[in-house]
Amino acid sequence: MNAEEVCSRMRIDAHQHYWEIARGDYGWITPELPVLYRDFMPVDLAPLLQTHGFEGSIIVQAAPTVEETEFILSIAEQSPSVLGVVGWLDLFDPDHRRIYEKFRQHPKFKGFRIMIQDMPDAYRILEPGFVEALRRYAEDSVPVDLLLVSGQMDAVLKLLQQVPDLRGVIDHIGKPPIRDKEMEPWKQFMAEFARYPQMYCKLSGMVTEGDHNQWRKEDFLPYIRTVADLFGPQRVMFGSDWPVCLLAADYSEVMDILAGSLPEAWGEYERGRLFGENAKAFYKL
Repeated sequence: MNAEEVCSRMRIDAHQHYWEIARGDYGWITPELPVLYRDFMPVDLAPLLQTHGFEGSIIVQAAPTVEETEFILSIAEQSPSVLGVVGWLDLFDPDHRRIYEKFRQHPKFKGFRIMIQDMPDAYRILEPGFVEALRRYAEDSVPVDLLLVSGQMDAVLKLLQQVPDLRGVIDHIGKPPIRDKEMEPWKQFMAEFARYPQMYCKLSGMVTEGDHNQWRKEDFLPYIRTVADLFGPQRVMFGSDWPVCLLAADYSEVMDILAGSLPEAWGEYERGRLFGENAKAFYKL
């Protein structure tokens, strides 16, 4: 077995976060969220990765600042378990390309995330300058995470229609209304997204879309099966969304929900794709 074959079998958590509260750029993490209102660093995640057999993880930005991306890149330099970093980039900033080129010098920088979720008007992503910027990154095959909520799916679909070659991944399965057990129009939009061959989907961030205190495993099954069916085993990735998941479930519970909801026909090959190989391919690890 050569080194490439060994690497292809790596188990990867494709979506988690680290932060230091004192940095001051995590406006959404307040004392009213005591579970999250503390520092989370590699030493905290290491035993969880080991318990579940993961060789490493992808850190995803948690604040819309260049400084936070620089911070998580500095963590990556010191932590072998960090296999890649998804930073933040403001495509409305005329200087975004220079910032991207600076980030790109770091060997563990693997792409950036667009935080559509935080936009009061999601249709701003259809502004000509934004679309043209994204087209250029698509031409360069840069991995782009898309953070959105289900009510913003129409804007994202219109964006994909203009940038059909985007190397993109839908974070947290598009945040459907799991708490309300509603499937439509989320399912219809996910089917549209899945028609784009370079679009992936992260099976992540689901527990926090359910009832934080009274969720049941079966609440998530129809959503997980829908994504598995639409995107197939080649274009899905597991992400714990740790530590945000702690608002509703611990790491082991997140793993149990997903493992118990996958298609019964999925065997070692399909699960290998989900739990590492697809992340390796998407992020060009």
